[in-house]
Amino acid sequence: YDLGPAALHLGLARLQRMDAVRMARERLPALMDQVRHTLALAVWGNHGPTLIHWEPSPQTTLAHLRLGDVMPLLSSATGRCFAAWMPAALTVPLLQAEMQQARDAGRRDLPTTTSALQALLAEVRQHGGARVIDTLLPGNAAFCVPVFDASGHLALGLLSLGPTAGFDTAWNGAVHAPLHAAALQLSQDLGHGCCTPQAPAP
Repeated sequence: YDLGPAALHLGLARLQRMDAVRMARERLPALMDQVRHTLALAVWGNHGPTLIHWEPSPQTTLAHLRLGDVMPLLSSATGRCFAAWMPAALTVPLLQAEMQQARDAGRRDLPTTTSALQALLAEVRQHGGARVIDTLLPGNAAFCVPVFDASGHLALGLLSLGPTAGFDTAWNGAVHAPLHAAALQLSQDLGHGCCTPQAPAP
């Protein structure tokens, strides 16, 4: 008995993701010294982007989120990051459901049309990561940047979050710049050769 091609491919994909998570976890303490805000890792799970590891900041703790939480695609930095780079076949059904919920709730801070959604995702790709300010958790801000494997697939999301009052929300600021640099370096160490890949094919 031997593994078939599909099973072997699945095993290799899982191994690559495990390597990415292990390598990312090893680098979080040094990154914490730079950003000084809570750090976390997320991967695509059965129901969407899922938080799998915390590196809590000594200054602040966020009791609102827990390991295993699945993040919404529209209102969280993590979700927007995954929505921008995961295959559309996986994200479109979830995005359509969330846009309908946003329309029903009268949310003006979230995209409720396809054109508005595409504009948002284009902005995420342009910046090489996603940002939210008081969108998911009032009084909190977050960045999430993508880490890619050697095949160019999104391996995980690297995120930082904290209270808006003390969180530098500027692109290329005190939080985003080191976070983005860490994600680029990790992607390169995983064998990825391009720093800002285009949107995935549907």
